[in-house]
Amino acid sequence: MTITLRQLEIFANVAEGGHVTQASTRLLLTQSAVSMAIAELERLAGAPLFERQGRRLFLNDRGRHILPDVQDVLTKVRTIERFLEESVGEPSGVLHVGASTTIGNYMLPAIIGEFSRLYPRAQALLHIGNAQQMEKAVESGELDLGLIEGLPHIGSLSVTPWKPDELVIVVGKEHEWAAGKQASPEMLENGLWIMREKGSGTREIFEAAMGRQGITFSVALELGHTEAIKKAVEAGLGSGCLSRMAVQRELDNGWLVEIASPLDLQRTLIILTRKSEHQTTLLKAFLALLLPR
Repeated sequence: MTITLRQLEIFANVAEGGHVTQASTRLLLTQSAVSMAIAELERLAGAPLFERQGRRLFLNDRGRHILPDVQDVLTKVRTIERFLEESVGEPSGVLHVGASTTIGNYMLPAIIGEFSRLYPRAQALLHIGNAQQMEKAVESGELDLGLIEGLPHIGSLSVTPWKPDELVIVVGKEHEWAAGKQASPEMLENGLWIMREKGSGTREIFEAAMGRQGITFSVALELGHTEAIKKAVEAGLGSGCLSRMAVQRELDNGWLVEIASPLDLQRTLIILTRKSEHQTTLLKAFLALLLPR
């Protein structure tokens, strides 16, 4: 069975007016075209949907049963058409934005707030996870774009450098490294490290920096959230390596102590999108906030 939207539109108009003539006038069709569409719909339905009395048509019980669903379908189609027409101009609709933990917690809330203020008919929904999860979600189409802290691994995605960032090694104020505020390679190797889970961009950058120095290390405690790591480090359970933007408040208040080291912990935050010849107005508007000219 193949029912067309045009047949449903004709059915709804005939049901409303009870006359083929009125429906043909409203739809700018010939009476024969309307009659043929109704006849074809009834053929597909396997039985009549109208009772005929002279030139008038009245819905029978089957026709009355499907009319609310037909009207609902037509309303949804008109909503889709209106959105597609309007979204070419002013940004509107829902954009799914993904971010790895540090970006999602410390940077994007203000940007999304500004986006909502500028475009009241648009909405940006924020999804937070680790860098690996965000990459996969952008690739699958679950997310419209992603912002990550680590190195991209999926070559099919479009990669745009966004902002510079710096990781810092931090310890609690009672930690043995806190007095000297620096750590040698040997100290780093023997440290009790509190890290994010595998797949985290922050962890990947730290592991790469240690590897470049030939330093091996072990993870004493693995936690899935930046705030949990900060609290564990502050409590003296070990040392951590986190984005400066995530720990600046704790450093300013003396709750955590920054430790100098031979590691290169500079990194560039990344914007990920799918490769496409066309970007929607909504996506372009959000990218313009991220990458102002």
